[in-house]
Amino acid sequence: MAEPAQAIANEPAAVPKKPAAKAKGPGIRPDLATFGGLILALCGIIGGLVLEKGSIQDISQGTAAMIVLGGTFGAVMVTTPLSVILRALRNLKNVFFEPASSASGIVEQLVLFATKARKNGIVSLETDTAAIVDPFFRKALNLAVDGTDLQELRKMMEIDIAVSEQSGEAEAKVWEAAGGYSPTIGIIGAVMGLIQVMKHLEDIAAVGHGIAVAFVATVYGVGVANLFFLPAASKLKARLREAIVVKEMTLEGVIGIVEGLNPTLIRLKLEAFDQHPKKPAKAKAVKPAKQEKGPQPVEGGVKG
Repeated sequence: MAEPAQAIANEPAAVPKKPAAKAKGPGIRPDLATFGGLILALCGIIGGLVLEKGSIQDISQGTAAMIVLGGTFGAVMVTTPLSVILRALRNLKNVFFEPASSASGIVEQLVLFATKARKNGIVSLETDTAAIVDPFFRKALNLAVDGTDLQELRKMMEIDIAVSEQSGEAEAKVWEAAGGYSPTIGIIGAVMGLIQVMKHLEDIAAVGHGIAVAFVATVYGVGVANLFFLPAASKLKARLREAIVVKEMTLEGVIGIVEGLNPTLIRLKLEAFDQHPKKPAKAKAVKPAKQEKGPQPVEGGVKG
């Protein structure tokens, strides 16, 4: 009885398997166009005011900002469900930051998976799905590895694309609505200021100053609509269109892997979706080799 026990004791302990590494979220980088556009617009407006011998204090009115912003967001809350407003606020960062990943990187990954699937079968990709960053890509490839029917896979992922598109459009409409309401709220603020001015017509100097202050609300309403709310809605729509194109490209790539297409054909097919293709490196011109001068023919024979 001692020998089996000793043999068991001499066996190496089983090494626990390491859990698969979780995919990290896609990186982001600042959108230089957004920051540059806001800085240029503000510099242009404030610079023009200063050149006209005005001062920043002329348009610094806390009450006007409170009327415009409070009234605008109040109107938006009346017209839009709260869940959509909260999503729009969370995704406002997409106006200032853009995803660092590109469509060309996804194309390379799809071609790599297609090559592996042709050699070892599509089931061999099961271990690679956990490392995929994009949740849409990961879901589509998991369905493909699980043997989901091709038509069902396409229907499920197209539903996913349609739902994400509707959600993104609803979030952009929040800022569109804010851009529509804020100029009108600014006019309301200006009228409220004029009402207060009309109470003191006996002091002409105060009336002039009061009228100037009253119109600051209109400046705020029109300015915030055309410098931020409406451009933000347009930028979110542009981001949404890019994301939809990438998802459609990913779906076509996964379907190509399931169909067993040649990786080169998959690459050519997916490169049509890439809106920002990388420029191919210019090949260096090869200088022609110098020909050795041989004997030149002359009249009456060959010159040696």
